[in-house]
Amino acid sequence: MADEVILLDSWLSMYGMRVKIALAEKGIKYEYKQEDLLNNKSPLLLEVNPIHKKIPVLIHNGKPICESLIIVQYIDEVWNDKSPLLPSDPYQRAHARFWGDFVDKKVNDVTKKVWTTKGEELEAGKKEFFETFKILEGELGDKPYFGGETFGFVDLSLVTFYSWFHAFEVFGNINIEAECPKIIAWAKRCLQKETVAKSLADLKKVCEAVGQLRKIRGYE
Repeated sequence: MADEVILLDSWLSMYGMRVKIALAEKGIKYEYKQEDLLNNKSPLLLEVNPIHKKIPVLIHNGKPICESLIIVQYIDEVWNDKSPLLPSDPYQRAHARFWGDFVDKKVNDVTKKVWTTKGEELEAGKKEFFETFKILEGELGDKPYFGGETFGFVDLSLVTFYSWFHAFEVFGNINIEAECPKIIAWAKRCLQKETVAKSLADLKKVCEAVGQLRKIRGYE
């Protein structure tokens, strides 16, 4: 009997995009369910993620898994016959998880500031934004991908933020490539992979949606 795989998601979510990439890397077919997070979260979402009530949620044969990087690790462990996302070496695996956690905690925080704040808070946020991405450039070094020669867990964790880069530049009045050229070159390298390119949302559509979000939430 074939696995039943369902993804509860929102097209705008960089966290949902992570799961899409992981499923694409493994060649897993799944049913996609778009959630209306602003107005009407589905009864299914509230049932399978009653604690956080957030997307993404992967439902595998009726069992829900929540939180994007936990889902990605689950996918890597369950469908372990192709395209490994985490290294086999325990130390390298721990190292990748550290940087995935850094992206979840630090990158999420600093990127949010450049589209939700203004004035002095925005200026401080922009400074922190570039400091954070320069740390990531240092970790990347001269490697093609964060894990070395092949696309992996840290790349997947971070590259989905690229779909929001245009919005960050427009609403934060910043130029990411001018300050962090290595990150842009790395992102474009990742986008050469079909699994990544087809999983990321269109930058201009994201920017339009973020503009609407700013109005709805009173950030302007």
